[in-house]
Amino acid sequence: MSMRVLGMILAGGQGSRLFPLTAKRAKPSVPFGARYRIIDFVLNNFLNSGIYGIYVLTQFKAQSLTEHVQRHWRFGGFLEDAFILLVPAQMYRYEELGPVWYRGTADAIYQNLHLIHNHKPEHVAIFGGDHIFKMNIAHMLDYHEDHRADLTIAAYPVPIEQASRFGVLQVDDQWRLVGFQEKPKNPTPIPGKPELALVSMGNYIFRTEALVEKLEHDAKDPNSSHDFGKDVIPRALSEGYRIQVYDFKRNPIPGQSGPNTYWRDVGTIDAYFEASMDLIQVTPEFDLYNPEWPLRAANFNSPPAKFVHEAGARTGQAFNSLIAGGCIISGGTIRESVIFRRTRINSYALVERSVLFDEVEVGRYAKLRNTIVDKNVVIPPHTEIGYDLEADRARGFTVTPEGIVVVPKSYRF
Repeated sequence: MSMRVLGMILAGGQGSRLFPLTAKRAKPSVPFGARYRIIDFVLNNFLNSGIYGIYVLTQFKAQSLTEHVQRHWRFGGFLEDAFILLVPAQMYRYEELGPVWYRGTADAIYQNLHLIHNHKPEHVAIFGGDHIFKMNIAHMLDYHEDHRADLTIAAYPVPIEQASRFGVLQVDDQWRLVGFQEKPKNPTPIPGKPELALVSMGNYIFRTEALVEKLEHDAKDPNSSHDFGKDVIPRALSEGYRIQVYDFKRNPIPGQSGPNTYWRDVGTIDAYFEASMDLIQVTPEFDLYNPEWPLRAANFNSPPAKFVHEAGARTGQAFNSLIAGGCIISGGTIRESVIFRRTRINSYALVERSVLFDEVEVGRYAKLRNTIVDKNVVIPPHTEIGYDLEADRARGFTVTPEGIVVVPKSYRF
């Protein structure tokens, strides 16, 4: 049975710049926002947009991601076109390509063309699994069809000094793509806005026939790196394919007032930390609480968060923070922080501008500032982290250029 659109999520990246958070997990599996994983946001975007046939392509360190999707993102088995299925790299084209894993983003789709042929969709939506954003993909799909495009690329303006990390787009007055630069040293600015460049978000909708044609052509090119940005898009542009650019700021989110402008590539520790701090603002730009755009996440049936003791300095309290279920704030203080489930903050401890993953325990009188603590860490009483960066480095912690300290998973003091 054919479908209008098939969703494919690229979730195989190593995420090396997020180390040590990616030491034992893929980037899309990194926890975010007290109860989510990064991949949850693109999955919610697909489901909220009415796209229910979704493949998630995995490769590096996929066990955590596999368990998360298999346990917490399941449909019933009655509808053939409603599924979320994991697709591990499996050398499906071994006879043709030999013993190679995914060689690039385009090759990841090419090696799984049989999945597209099975469903015969009119269009294929190919999205990354490692960004924080909301997108009504149905609106982008309507735009794609209205313009009869072979390919539509979602676009976002970024400061010119950051644009070298992305594919930079140039468009005409009809938002048709007329120029493309993949991670250029000198990005072309938006006309009339020299401080900004228009960049690709790495989210694409292809007309199926055009996608298959370009991928088969690319696979035969020995000089290709088999990447959408480096190879497929520039070639499609030079060959006259109709490529439209979709302005992300025009994307309407039900229940949200104002333009949809929040999109974050949390590809570094500093970017991840900044995005986490965005959530604790009084009126955050990225709203987790919009009932018309629900953000589903794993349901662990945790008990409510608990705050105990009220005796001067020994008061369980939190200010401007997100606290997940199962946490016990036992006489400690939390300020401007994101605390995941089943974490315990003991008496007289202070946690400021920090992110604590699942099942962390902070001992009495301990102090944390500008710190990310991965899962299953017990911080001894009187320990200070984030106050003396040289001492933190001597312990073996990662310290970023912005002074964010990362305590790795299961670290033992």
